[in-house]
Amino acid sequence: MLQGKTALITGSTSGIGQAIAEALAAQGANIVFNGFGEADHIDALLNTARSHGGRALHHPADMRRPDEIAAMMDLAQAEFGGVDILVNNAGIQHVAPVDEFPLDKWNDIIAINLSSAFHTTRLAVPGMRQRGWGRIINIASAHALVASPFKSAYVAAKHGIAGFTKSCALELAQSGVTVNAICPGYVRTPLVERQIPDTMKARNLTREQVERDVLLAAQPTKRFVTVEEIAAMVGYLASDAARSVTGALMSVDGGWTAQ
Repeated sequence: MLQGKTALITGSTSGIGQAIAEALAAQGANIVFNGFGEADHIDALLNTARSHGGRALHHPADMRRPDEIAAMMDLAQAEFGGVDILVNNAGIQHVAPVDEFPLDKWNDIIAINLSSAFHTTRLAVPGMRQRGWGRIINIASAHALVASPFKSAYVAAKHGIAGFTKSCALELAQSGVTVNAICPGYVRTPLVERQIPDTMKARNLTREQVERDVLLAAQPTKRFVTVEEIAAMVGYLASDAARSVTGALMSVDGGWTAQ
């Protein structure tokens, strides 16, 4: 379905981003991977993507640095003629009371979770306009729609992504370029997995209790969203079937924001 298209996915060497990259590669797209990781792991990702017939490359741009983001976008332009499908997925988290929130953590979260989407988008849009086709898909969060305590930077960034998505969608409404956001609930990723042992220790709970009563407390389904489900939604939004879907915040959250 996406043969001849090029997809760039930030934060795609693990977790949700990796699943999205693999799903789009399976539909024939060329893939620009971004993120950190061991060389062997990245080589394996590239080989898997190429096995579907498309091309693939990796750029390690730090999403805090606009100059590195620009270099990554320049590489995509040089190698593939531009980016047709942009998935802004890179993100980090830190949990602390607002009056104790470290300044460096605030700045990094805003830079990676929000500002990087602006930098990739502003550089991708001219080519998409020229070609009359493009898909910009921002991976937001249920926290783009609702808040939780002790996550002020993350919630601020994700609410910002929601507004950025809508504004860009309106600007590009007649250009053939759609702009949407996916708002997942808790997804079982390495980022979430790393939170479980610390929470078990801090709250004197079992793994099952942490998953059910802490992480999934807000999700009525009481199960994690899977990375494959997020990737499937990206696949739909990237397709021509979704050409009239723009400015949407698509909840994939087990009912979290229905409450």
